[in-house]
Amino acid sequence: MIPALLLALLVAAPAAAEVETAEPTRTVLHCGELVDAERASLAGETTLVIEGKNLVQVAPGAPAPGSGDRLVDLRSHTCMPGLMDMHVHLTGEYSQRSDIERFRLDPVDRAYRSVAYARRTLMAGFTTVRDLGAGANVNVALRDAILQGRVVGPRIFTSGGSIATTGGHADPTNGWRADLMGDPGPKRGVINGPMEARKAVRQRYKDGADLIKITATGGVLSTAASGQNAQFQDDELVALVETARDYDFHVAAHAHGAEGIKRAVRAGVASIEHGTLMDDEGMRLMKKHGTWYVPTILAGEWVAEKAREPGFFPPLVRPKAAAIGPQIQKTFGRAYAAGVPIAFGTDSGVSAHGDNGREFALMVEAGMPMLEAIRSATWSSALLLGQEDRIGSLAPGKRADVVAVPGDPREDASLMERVSFVMQAGVIHRVPDGAAPR
Repeated sequence: MIPALLLALLVAAPAAAEVETAEPTRTVLHCGELVDAERASLAGETTLVIEGKNLVQVAPGAPAPGSGDRLVDLRSHTCMPGLMDMHVHLTGEYSQRSDIERFRLDPVDRAYRSVAYARRTLMAGFTTVRDLGAGANVNVALRDAILQGRVVGPRIFTSGGSIATTGGHADPTNGWRADLMGDPGPKRGVINGPMEARKAVRQRYKDGADLIKITATGGVLSTAASGQNAQFQDDELVALVETARDYDFHVAAHAHGAEGIKRAVRAGVASIEHGTLMDDEGMRLMKKHGTWYVPTILAGEWVAEKAREPGFFPPLVRPKAAAIGPQIQKTFGRAYAAGVPIAFGTDSGVSAHGDNGREFALMVEAGMPMLEAIRSATWSSALLLGQEDRIGSLAPGKRADVVAVPGDPREDASLMERVSFVMQAGVIHRVPDGAAPR
């Protein structure tokens, strides 16, 4: 449980509410170039006018600021909607100490660490994220603290804790001594059978989650032998998805192995996370059902690199990291070529928070043009969240989530790792040197 003191600091608020934190004056942004996220194209020199939390005008050409307006000169920059990462874990960051920290850290320790990770993520240009799994509902409390303006970070849509089967990828007792394992049960996200599946979904509703995360196959970093075996039966998956729909939740499914991917897609999940060993049949099913693919290439690159360091991973984890990690980028390239719907995600918390922008270069290396990669992290991610009327593109009436990079990211993909301007809901959090509002 989260200590009473922390709960007092992070008072719960409705997930849909946002506090009034934007400055009262109008802000005018002079963008040298603008990404049209819906069309994955460039709109040229553009003026954006912001009042409060919302965009009120998007006009071609140079600005004509009125009396009292704040002008931000971004003529040497490319502006785009606030970026979105559909797979993060803001309450942790993997290290060689992660195994022992499962026993050494209290939820309050993770809560305070999450504040720094959230700020780093926002400053990297990611104004909205899906947080897909944390213990003790720390991610729910973090979401609420950000919504209330108590903590600086991205807008969060969170699953609370993940749902697994006994011994499955998100079973929190994997690798523990026998006398400590016990039987975690649906409250802690471990289910066996349709009735327990329904109970676990309802518990997450009670906990204040926004969506459901399941681990449909084995995983890389869990202390368990298989990284790819299917871990739910069809009746369990159907119960999870049907119950989630009753609460207007979508379901994100961690899945590496081909069979587990196909079972999850047939059951009606909204997204497949990682998808490492996805086969052609799985891709056809995803296109048929409109299932989003969230590839997390960065996590694959990171675990493959760390697998080469002797002693970094526990013995059960190292061979899985070496085998699965290097394959995600190739699978992504095949899925993109096949026309599978793609939303941006990194699994940050495996790799370091704030490095999320590295994913863009990996996507481009695999064959996706930069503007389409940006669309995956803006408009496509908004569609996955069902938030396209509020975020994901720059249009009057939408939230003023705007980021900018110093140059043309089509010519240099690494610019996406050097976001120099960040505005979220009308509040400026980062501004380039020499471009301070005036």
